Amino acid sequence: MKMSHLFLLVFMSVLSIAQPMADLNQKRDTSYSLSSAYNNVLSTHPNIKWPEKVLDFSLKQNIVYKTVGTKALHLDLIKPLGNSKKESFLIVHGGGWRTGNKGQHLDLAKHLAAKGYTCFLVEYRLSTEALFPAAVSDIKSAIKHIKVNASTYDIEPNAIIGLGFSAGAQLISLVGATAHNTLFDEENLKENAKLKAVVNLDGLLAFIHPESGEGDDSKKTSAASYWFGYSNTQKPELWYQGSALTHVSKNMPPILFINSSVDRMHAGREDFIKKLNEYDIKSEVKTFSGAPHSFVFFEPWFTPMLNTITQFINKL
Repeated sequence: MKMSHLFLLVFMSVLSIAQPMADLNQKRDTSYSLSSAYNNVLSTHPNIKWPEKVLDFSLKQNIVYKTVGTKALHLDLIKPLGNSKKESFLIVHGGGWRTGNKGQHLDLAKHLAAKGYTCFLVEYRLSTEALFPAAVSDIKSAIKHIKVNASTYDIEPNAIIGLGFSAGAQLISLVGATAHNTLFDEENLKENAKLKAVVNLDGLLAFIHPESGEGDDSKKTSAASYWFGYSNTQKPELWYQGSALTHVSKNMPPILFINSSVDRMHAGREDFIKKLNEYDIKSEVKTFSGAPHSFVFFEPWFTPMLNTITQFINKL
């Protein structure tokens, strides 16, 4: 039996039981935002600044890429005004699989557009709307949609870079590791979801791992427990299935890790790299000493992060 079919059987059996830790209230959680991130980081790093403004780009918002029931899921398209490079970026926001929104990385998309890259900001279903693996399926669908419509978007379909922050980094890393097969697929589109490379900005690679902080529900339900619908002791198979580390193979694209000083945010990274090395797959690590988890939005880290990303892509 194929792994994807086996997973579907396991997953359907899990869904037949009520998820005791789920909170599918269908209400948007707005607790993590650029404003809240700024205020939190400012309390420990009073010299932070917003990135420099970029004006040379075109923006088309809320392009429907998928409909689930009555819910439409959207992309924002940010394009350079001049010549476009071969590579484009699909950018996945963070927020603990529960909060956040696609617009949080608009500054990054604008700066990448200024360097000639087309960018897509993706919306996906959060854990108040649907449980794992819905968000993974959404991102794979978004990649396939972009490839099917590559001529319309004027991009190279086989040169899409997946980039994500925090929970978004976990998601895009998992997509990168499973894009060669039908695991987590919801739509039968003719294109695959393979990526040219992955950029992981402070996202974990393994949920059940000595370095992971996810799954501690002693004081309150953890973000991952809400997303999986079960604790890591109730249904550990789901937590392993949702970990990119579980799926590393020769089909994984090159990956760049850019991390803060918060070690738990890259749980499983070294084990992941060891597996990549076995397949001779390129990886790089850039760590900002003393940086908080939300470093990706602010200077003095934003510009070095941007340069690290573009340098990595240029090497490919």
